[in-house]
Amino acid sequence: MKKLINECKLKFPALSRNESLSRSAAAAFAMQCDPTVEEMAAIKTAVSEAVTNAIVHGYRDNKDGVVEMHMKIFDGGVLHIQIKDKGCGIPDVAAAMQPTFTTAPADEERSGLGFTVMESFTDKLRVRSAEGKGTVVTLEKKIGGKN
Repeated sequence: MKKLINECKLKFPALSRNESLSRSAAAAFAMQCDPTVEEMAAIKTAVSEAVTNAIVHGYRDNKDGVVEMHMKIFDGGVLHIQIKDKGCGIPDVAAAMQPTFTTAPADEERSGLGFTVMESFTDKLRVRSAEGKGTVVTLEKKIGGKN
């Protein structure tokens, strides 16, 4: 069993302007693992994609939504970040994780690559979702620096 070294919880309104807050919070928290520039960029990108999905897709019709971010560091430099929303949920997670899949209306420019990007920048990606109840995205990244 991994030993928990530190953790932090953050809640914020599901507003696009809070995407940068989530990236900055993840970067600040990850700093204690002494990440490389590349590791830091990967963490920030994956978190940004997860939070953007929660805001844009999870809360599309609900401007009062809240995004929760729970960050943990385990021994060995394992960073664990969970992004949770209580939005509309994903009817078919397997389909949603396919490259170019999107639920965005045709008039919006969305690439449908959010989960693909998250997966490429992390060591593990887990997505749990239920229609009408929300989505939990768990990102895990081993940081090569010291801990």
